[in-house]
Amino acid sequence: MSCFTPYARLIARYVIDALTLLHLIDNDLRIEPSHQLVAPNTIRSEALQLLLEDVRGGKRTERAALEAHERITELKMRLLGDRVSRGTAWRIAREHGWDSLREAEYLAISRLQADALVTVDAAFAARAADVVPVASLNALLATA
Repeated sequence: MSCFTPYARLIARYVIDALTLLHLIDNDLRIEPSHQLVAPNTIRSEALQLLLEDVRGGKRTERAALEAHERITELKMRLLGDRVSRGTAWRIAREHGWDSLREAEYLAISRLQADALVTVDAAFAARAADVVPVASLNALLATA
């Protein structure tokens, strides 16, 4: 006998990283309403750092960066940073010999709270594929 209710799997949960978040915002892409975005609680700060780098590099105006930041803030996401997620990130980083926990946090949340990771960063997707399911960007987009 299954412990899941019939509607338990109607909502797909996807972890996105900061580059993917900016890609969604920059291209005005709509998330499928039945999907939920999940990310580490640092994602908005990471995205803001990327926006700052764009402004400093002349790729965006400050006004455009701040408008993008406002849209980032409005996007509904479940943000996590609990003890279990951090511990799992630690173990993933140690298992793979990584010097940083940044990517491991996304993978930990993918492993614990999501169906798959979605990233526009091909190198990160390749590293992640050995750890968690990875889905294409199209998996989270609205079809109409």
